[in-house]
Amino acid sequence: MNEYYYELKITPNKYYELYLDLIMSLSEDAIEELDETIIIRSEDELDDVLLGVNYFTNELQTTLDSEIVCLTSLEKIENQNWIQKYKDSIEPVVCGKFYIHPSWYEPKIDKVNILIDPALAFGSGHHETTSSCLDAISSYVESGDSLIDVGAGSGILSIAASKLGAICDLCDTDPQATENAIINFTSNGVIPNKVWTGSATQSSQKYDFVVANIVADVLIMINRDLKKVLKDNGTLILSGILENYEDKVLKKFEEFEILEKIAKNEWRTLILRRKK
Repeated sequence: MNEYYYELKITPNKYYELYLDLIMSLSEDAIEELDETIIIRSEDELDDVLLGVNYFTNELQTTLDSEIVCLTSLEKIENQNWIQKYKDSIEPVVCGKFYIHPSWYEPKIDKVNILIDPALAFGSGHHETTSSCLDAISSYVESGDSLIDVGAGSGILSIAASKLGAICDLCDTDPQATENAIINFTSNGVIPNKVWTGSATQSSQKYDFVVANIVADVLIMINRDLKKVLKDNGTLILSGILENYEDKVLKKFEEFEILEKIAKNEWRTLILRRKK
């Protein structure tokens, strides 16, 4: 990548299409059209293109006997390292016992480290619902517990539980998510018990913990599935719930007592256990 690139903007007051045809004949670089302005960016100097535009304007005025105003600006702009700028925008997150960081940050000695490079699947610890679930896992999950992560996304929640010694299954209806989750497990040096693309009901066992960080409407829709795979004395960790939907979700889980509510901005995470 060169240190600089050149940007030429052309804004004619009329005959826009003629100018567009001209630019496409003068330059092989990509062209952007924005608000009746033609923009060319190139790592090659664009002085010759600018001269061609000015000559074309003069000839067009003479030929058509019409006053034409064509505003132009040519700038030399410093290229930026966009990859580095993107990396700099991703900050590590501390959630309870966990330190979630991308690969370009060093781990912390005094935390349970989770390496997650941002990808298409949801879950890097930055969203309130993910961080709240990590707080809950940090407080409630112990070594030897069984856990299923429903709608696992990046797998961050089941990775966290695995690092505490839990035995974790995970599922998601998006195959890209489950593929990404397996990669993230490998990057973190832990192994899931089972991973599949599909619903929680494909599991034949019951779990000490059922974690579902989805959205309220889906939690309501699959409430029976979540209860079906939960042990009688098991714990639900439900998240992705906007404050206005909290009562609607709780109504579907009336047979459960609330162990804790975690509120972060407008988002709610519920930790529930069946009433005795």
